[in-house]
Order: sequence, then C-alpha cells, then structure tokens
Amino acid sequence: MKLLKNQRIAIFVDVQNMFYSAKNIYHAKLDFGKLLENIIKDRQLIRAIAYIVQTPEIDQTAFINILRHIGFEVKSKTLKQRPDGSAKGDWDMGLAIDAISIAAKVDVIALASGDGDFTDLVYHLKSHGVRVEVHSFLRSTAEELINAATEHYQLDENILMPYKK
Repeated sequence: MKLLKNQRIAIFVDVQNMFYSAKNIYHAKLDFGKLLENIIKDRQLIRAIAYIVQTPEIDQTAFINILRHIGFEVKSKTLKQRPDGSAKGDWDMGLAIDAISIAAKVDVIALASGDGDFTDLVYHLKSHGVRVEVHSFLRSTAEELINAATEHYQLDENILMPYKK
C-alpha cells in the first residue's frame, strides 16, 4: 500500500525493547528523533507515545525531556520489585489499550517494538481496518509479529548514534 500524506498515524514506542535492541545488536543508542521522522514520513501525526519503565537507580529525567522535546508523549512507570526478588515492569497492556482506544481515529498505527507479545494486538487492530506497521530491528523481532503486521519496516544503523558508556 502506498503511503499517503493524508494518512493519520499514531505511533507507539516500546522504549525498553527498542533501547536494548539497539544496544545489544549494534552497541549503539537509538536516535528517537530519527525514529520518529522515519516512521511519520510525510503523514499526519495524531499522537506519538513512548512507554518507559524506570528503575530507581537510573535518573532518566534528561532522556524523558528529550523525548518530549522531539514530540513524544511519555508514559512512565516504575519497575516493581517482587518479594521473591524478581522484577516486573512492562507497558504491554497499557500500550495495547491506548492503541485500541485510538484505532478508530487513525488510518495507521505504527508499533516500534519487536516483542511478539503484541501479535494479538496487531491482528485485533487489523480486524478493525487499521493499517498496522511494525518498525523494528530484524534480529530482535519475533517472526509472528512480522507476519501479523500489515507491513514490517526493518530499522538499521541509519537511526543510531554511538553508545557512550
């Protein structure tokens, strides 16, 4: 399907998935500004949301401010430590609810994640007539997510910047 300037698009970014994919595969940081431009192209952005899980030992204030400055709405939650020592902190359900909620108002939903847990969400959105694009690094993307998407756009080094330790 050709991308049209009048298409209304909503973008949902699984920050942890994308951050660690760039770090582990390319030893680099994802340039979220380039990611946003790469996804929008010439289309009409309705909403762009970045989902972040924060840990108490890492101050992400500057990063969150950068995301907001480039046009993202940021949704954040704190990593929860369980009594058994394990940790829980993901936005899968929140992202899915937000995507379903806006689906009737857009032509395209773009998901920046390789997490196969979103496969059922993609099928659900498509069943409601929404074009669902997955933007991710191929090596960290579940095959079932690629197959479910209307279109998969493989990200590469062009949207990265060097990782400084």
